[in-house]
Amino acid sequence: MTRLFRLIPLVAVALGLGLGLGACRPADQSNSPDDAPITLTYASPYPPTHPFSRADISWMKAVEAQSHGRIRIKPFWGGALLSSDQSMVEIRHGVADIGLITPIYTRGGVHLLRAQSGFYGGVRTIGDQVAIYDCLAQRFPQFDRELAGLHVLAVQGGNFPGVLTRTRAVRSLVDFKGLRLRAQTDANDVLRQLGANPVNMPMGEVYSALAKGIIDGVVAPADTIKSLHFSEVAKHFTPIRFSRGAYPARAMSDRAWRRLPPDLQRLMAASRRVWEAALNTELLKAEDAGTEFGRQNGMAFTPFPAADQAHFDALYTADAKTQAGRLASLGIDGTSVLAEAQRIIAAAGTSDPIRCAASKGPKP
Repeated sequence: MTRLFRLIPLVAVALGLGLGLGACRPADQSNSPDDAPITLTYASPYPPTHPFSRADISWMKAVEAQSHGRIRIKPFWGGALLSSDQSMVEIRHGVADIGLITPIYTRGGVHLLRAQSGFYGGVRTIGDQVAIYDCLAQRFPQFDRELAGLHVLAVQGGNFPGVLTRTRAVRSLVDFKGLRLRAQTDANDVLRQLGANPVNMPMGEVYSALAKGIIDGVVAPADTIKSLHFSEVAKHFTPIRFSRGAYPARAMSDRAWRRLPPDLQRLMAASRRVWEAALNTELLKAEDAGTEFGRQNGMAFTPFPAADQAHFDALYTADAKTQAGRLASLGIDGTSVLAEAQRIIAAAGTSDPIRCAASKGPKP
């Protein structure tokens, strides 16, 4: 027994050294705590082969290289840590240090972030989507309020959605009647006006819902034909153009941000453009690949009449005004945000780059 009591302090010291608890290291040792890399976790609901994830991996490699090994990113894919509808809350509370966030699916507290994605009628490119978002976020403080506790590391635009359907092609606006479609929130009221029954569900649940016939189709861009294997459960694609905007899509918790020294905070902030450029590249490649994959696997691509597209665009613009007005009941001036988004798009014309307002003016 006496021998056992003598061993206990030695075991405690050994454990303390192994775990870094109160252990001291020589000043000249290269693996001193100050030089040890900071490991940050990254979580995504998508598999590592998805276009989003390929862009994420490009960003990880760039950050690790630019930090000269001082930052290491440990990824968790396929929803292992993060959900789609609670991702913002989960990142705030440290489920992962960095993650893919989806304000468009979040259940509450992001009313403007969710609605503003429908304010971009007439936008031309993914780059323009992101630039307009930046202008709006700079001008209207409600964006920052809804993102409290998070540091945005990438804003994501996207390929313009069309409609994938299981068995019946959409050849005109009349064909929407009776269809149960998964769609983004900003399109729901327009689809209801056309007689469709829209539902809002995370994209990760759509394949199963299509396979089981729970839904008839999905409003999604052509890249999903291959990246989410939708060609296996849907036989038709119609390129009706749903105008869409950008939204904050990658974020870091404030508590993880504060772990970083100032120079690494600056590096992370600057890495945003790397991430956004990678997303842009992967999205465009994925759209081409999805279209080609669908054709090779027997999907039918149905053109959409120009007159019906113009009618749809008018409905979408009118609905954006309604959605913006509804935010007033929550104390949010959505009408001003919509007006500014449309002013920027109109001022850009057909070739000029996006420019924010010269003066911020009064903030709502």
